[in-house]
Amino acid sequence: EGIGVVCLNLTGHVHQLHLAAPLSPYEQSALGGKINPSLLELNHLSTLDLSNNNFSSIHIPKLFGLLESLTYLNLSRAQFQGAIPHNLGNLSKLQYLDLRGNDLISESLQWVSGLSSLQYLDLSYANLSKATDWLQVTFKHPSLLELHLSACILEDDPHLISVNSSKSLAVLDLSWNSLSSVPKSIFSLHGLVSIDLRFNSLDGRIPDYFGNISFLEVLDLHQNSLNSSIPNSLFCLNHLRFLHLSSNKIQQDISEILQNNQLSGHLTYQLGQFKNLSYLSLAQNNISGPIPSSIGELSSLKYFDLSENQLNGTFPLCFGQLESLETLDFGYNLLEGVVIETHFSELTRLTTLKASHNRLRFEPNSSWIPPFQCQIIELGHWHLGSKFPLWLKFQKELSSLDISHVGISDVMPTWFVNLPTQFEYLNLSYNQLTGGISYLNVTNSIDLSSNRFTGPLPRVLSTLRYLFLSNNSFSGSLSELICNPSLKEMVALYIDINLLIGEIPDCWNHWENLAYLNLGNNNLTGKIPPTLGYTNPCMLNLRNNSMFGELPSTLRNSWSLVMLDLSENHFSGSVPTWIGDKLSNLVVLSLRSNNFDGYIPRKICDLQFLQNLDFGHNNISGVIPKCFSNLSEMATKNETNNELSTPYFIDYSFYLKALLVLKGREGEYGSTLGLVTSLDLSANRLRGEIPKEIGSLVGLLSLNFSGNLLTGNIPDNIGNMELMESLDLSMNRLNGEIPPSFSNLNFLNHFNVSYNNLTGHIPTSTQLQSFENLSYVGNHLCGPPLTKNCTSKNIPTDVGNKGRKVNWLYVSIVFGFVLGFWSVVAPLFFIRSWRIAYYQKLDQIC
Repeated sequence: EGIGVVCLNLTGHVHQLHLAAPLSPYEQSALGGKINPSLLELNHLSTLDLSNNNFSSIHIPKLFGLLESLTYLNLSRAQFQGAIPHNLGNLSKLQYLDLRGNDLISESLQWVSGLSSLQYLDLSYANLSKATDWLQVTFKHPSLLELHLSACILEDDPHLISVNSSKSLAVLDLSWNSLSSVPKSIFSLHGLVSIDLRFNSLDGRIPDYFGNISFLEVLDLHQNSLNSSIPNSLFCLNHLRFLHLSSNKIQQDISEILQNNQLSGHLTYQLGQFKNLSYLSLAQNNISGPIPSSIGELSSLKYFDLSENQLNGTFPLCFGQLESLETLDFGYNLLEGVVIETHFSELTRLTTLKASHNRLRFEPNSSWIPPFQCQIIELGHWHLGSKFPLWLKFQKELSSLDISHVGISDVMPTWFVNLPTQFEYLNLSYNQLTGGISYLNVTNSIDLSSNRFTGPLPRVLSTLRYLFLSNNSFSGSLSELICNPSLKEMVALYIDINLLIGEIPDCWNHWENLAYLNLGNNNLTGKIPPTLGYTNPCMLNLRNNSMFGELPSTLRNSWSLVMLDLSENHFSGSVPTWIGDKLSNLVVLSLRSNNFDGYIPRKICDLQFLQNLDFGHNNISGVIPKCFSNLSEMATKNETNNELSTPYFIDYSFYLKALLVLKGREGEYGSTLGLVTSLDLSANRLRGEIPKEIGSLVGLLSLNFSGNLLTGNIPDNIGNMELMESLDLSMNRLNGEIPPSFSNLNFLNHFNVSYNNLTGHIPTSTQLQSFENLSYVGNHLCGPPLTKNCTSKNIPTDVGNKGRKVNWLYVSIVFGFVLGFWSVVAPLFFIRSWRIAYYQKLDQIC
């Protein structure tokens, strides 16, 4: 016998071939190529296992259908492709067939009918979208015990044919399909023990018929759109031990779910029917009300998940009675009140406690020793008192801890830093922890942000991927951390809002996995190091430091950048053309408050995903590019993508945040960043007219061209930008009237056209009349909200008064002339001696 070959002892015939490749990525021993027809010579072969191999270029050979002695055939995850050969149906002795995880297709399952001895069938991930007979064939198969058709693109049967269902089928897996309703034929499969319908499109009510399947032990309906309430019949399933209803739209009071008040008022009796229930998940629904104390009767419960609902009231003491409980998750609810040691008195088997985002208070006696040894504890947003929790000292197996936002104002205890346990995840953020930290024994993720830690940056493990130290008082240099060659796994590094000094070191060569870097709001100086440009992150934030110089050309290699914020530094030179040419994925670009000069490069217009562009407060000259109309994300009305995320993470939910100057003030945008679109070119030296092409950016929420040297009329089509919330054109040299189309801007809440040369009537609208006079000062405008009324020619009345003053000036000149003339002539006319003397003088001159 060779490896994987089993022969019959008496005859020596090959009986079994176990040629499955190992799943380990470190063992490269997968079989491939064509399958030799000599396999047909093994007439006594009953077992053939070729799973996990690599036959990516071939179909399943038809010769398998000629191996008449086969009882077991496993071709799962072997990368076969194409149509499933129908002659497999000739294997009348076959009891086990596993074809899952290949790239297969079948337009009919009629061949399955020929497998008269079949007990186990798994066709998961095969394309059965055209196999409309799947239900009729499989549900009436006489010997089938277990059926797996997960992710087979199955849809509802439009024919609704009644099937004489099998009495034998016990396990049914139809998960990850496109079913919008539960096939009614399921409810005639009275022998079913397990039903898996998760990740479908089921909607409406949970069918009452599930209660007819009296031996049901496992029911998984999570990740659907089921609504209304849980049917009473479900609570008659005495054998039920696994119930998963998470991520639906169930709206019901928790007490109704647990006590089934349609039957009787004996709460304990009703819950006693669940004595076999070991797994109960109702997470991510709209379940409300307080948790009833009789939950303590579920004596077999090992896993209980009520997270992300609307539960209120207190945390019942009865949880302390659930001796079998291993996982308890009631995070993200509205529970409040005091938790005491008794709540955990009998939870000796508890390994996971997730309860973050409730309003609970827990301040046990300093001598309390928990009865459990947890691996995961999440109590974020609880109130744990001002002292660091001493009871954590006794958790020897802890790998994940979240005590963020819990009100601790204490020095980080030495015993905690020196715990023998190695954390995978540690979150102590948003407390008032003080002191220095020299070393952190965490393998994956650390979040110490928004505390008061001081001293140099801590040393970390080489496996660390996420390090968040934002908003503390860490000081010193970045060199020891950044230049550590063992830190090759780091994905996110946030050290913004600290007291770091010196230059950013030029040793980023080994940071090949870096996706998010935030060093903003420190005291960093110097230029951007060239090697940083080769890290190719998704986000780079160096805002509000004292950095200078031109942008290094190596940054053109960071083509993955979605957000680039270099604002509030002293960077200089012209805006590089390669930003528009190479950084094609940019969504947020801020070079605000620097010393950039030159023209705006036309290549910026090629940034098809750009939603926020801020070049404000620089020395940029030239004209506003007409090609801004090519910025398609600004020209599209975005109504769907609230959060701006990147596809970089699989195991860590991560969303970008940005500081944007909108409506005249700076604010942080995170969960709504994907909805924000802004264009800010304020406080530069831009000349010429505002191009009419700007009016095509109908998705803009904020437009700021203030503080430039712009001339000409305001384009009328800016009034088509109906989503605009903030518009600032102040302190320019614009003339003409405010376009009447501005009356269409119904969402404006910040508007400023002050200090231009605008004239005429302010258009009438709901919004334009709601702003103060300061929005219009320094022009020649009239009409509400200004007190200056307009004439029939839209000329302010005070301008007319000024005209009359000019006429009075002429009158005064004439009057002065007449007065001066008659002051000389009148005496000559009325005084005879003056007149004689005057004419004698004229005679002498002549």
